[in-house]
Order: sequence, then C-alpha cells, then structure tokens
Amino acid sequence: MEYIKLLWEHDLADEPTSILYEVNAENERIAVRSIDIYRDGRTNHISDPYAGVIEIMPIPTVEEFNSNIYGEEFRACQITKEEFEKVWNR
Repeated sequence: MEYIKLLWEHDLADEPTSILYEVNAENERIAVRSIDIYRDGRTNHISDPYAGVIEIMPIPTVEEFNSNIYGEEFRACQITKEEFEKVWNR
C-alpha cells in the first residue's frame, strides 16, 4: 500500500482542503480508503471511494500531482500508514 496526503488550495467552503489516500499500488493504483479533511476540521472517512461511480480511476502518484497536470492548486506528499490510521481512527 501507498499513502498520500493531497493538499488542495482553494476558497470553496464545501470542499476538503486535504485528502488522504490509501492506494493499492499493486492493483492499478486503486484507492482502498480515503479521508476528506475540511477547513473547519471535519473529516469524512470513505471506505469505498468508488461507491456510485461509473468509472474507477487510478490515483495519481505524488510526482504526477506535483507536476501541475491536475492544476497548480494541488500539492502532494507521501505519508506513513501510521499517519493515515491515526486520522482514520479519530
């Protein structure tokens, strides 16, 4: 598994400012779980990131997120499993 913290710089009140991903790097980079973190500290734990979606999309690598392919407002870094689990278990 790979763990990514994605920072999203924006002024949108109803969108997360950070997203943590648990990515199965050996299975086409499919997200296993994710956590949306909002400006006010709220979190949304998502145990099935693909529920209700039409097409499953792989999660980009940290390098891809940071290359501005997805926009200059996104920055990513790798985190540890322990960091992810600490937020998941809050």
